[in-house]
Amino acid sequence: MDRIEAMQLYVLVVTTKSFSKAARSAGVSQSTVSKQMSQLEKRLGVQLLRRTPRGFNLSDAGRAFYDASVRLIADLEEAEQSVAAGQETPVGRIRVAISPAFGRIYILPHLAEFFARYPGVCVEFDISERFANLIENVVDVAIRIGNLVDSTLIAKRIGAIEFATVATPAFFQAHGTPEHPTDLAGMPAVVFTFQGAPRPWTFRDEGKELAIVPAPRVLSNDAEYIRAAVMEGLGVAHNASWLFHDQISAGTLTQVLHQFEPGTLPINALHASSKRLPSRVQVFVDFVAEKLAEHPHLRVR
Repeated sequence: MDRIEAMQLYVLVVTTKSFSKAARSAGVSQSTVSKQMSQLEKRLGVQLLRRTPRGFNLSDAGRAFYDASVRLIADLEEAEQSVAAGQETPVGRIRVAISPAFGRIYILPHLAEFFARYPGVCVEFDISERFANLIENVVDVAIRIGNLVDSTLIAKRIGAIEFATVATPAFFQAHGTPEHPTDLAGMPAVVFTFQGAPRPWTFRDEGKELAIVPAPRVLSNDAEYIRAAVMEGLGVAHNASWLFHDQISAGTLTQVLHQFEPGTLPINALHASSKRLPSRVQVFVDFVAEKLAEHPHLRVR
């Protein structure tokens, strides 16, 4: 293994925080990873990783070497891509992590147009609501809604969402139409869960954040189940407005509490900071941004 490969393996170890995960990602044995890390430390004459019973911690030298390795690998990839940029045609497979409902509603209907532009590209969807690890799962890019919480990732903002509180007209006729978020307390609710736990519903009242704990009648981690349950009149929901946009426009769902909705959240295309986007991934991200911009309720604000 040459020096560049050893640095790439070291970046994987640090990013995944695990020898075994780095080994799986690199397609080598865990013993090979351990051996390469020991040889790397011996060659540099410093301890990069402080072993602990639960894994390892980075030394100061280890952190500095990680930062330098990331920059060097990125510069090398950029140099290679710049040479080929003038003659490169996007080809190959893109693995995209995306939530099921958002992908089906806003991405899948446009794929025929994407393939007409780039016939040499194949798209593999990793359908998951969870926050995919872009290194461990070998995902090229993740389309995710919300503010960036992992500083090791690079985010490109490609859209934005608003929230909506909705139910059927018949539901509000039976249970009353809320005029303030506190009126939702005790009202049968359809609640989205993330990683097994429901979240409070957040509103803004006179510039201050207001959290309401709903009274769940139906809970689901699938957005389309949430919409279906609301359409059946099973409860009121507070979720991303894109999920209910067509139904609100058609009048089959009624939106309330407009003036109390919180601010927008970004829709980001995320990729690992240690990676430069291949052209096939870059054109896909640009295409998705282009298509989201066609929907006024999803445009970057």
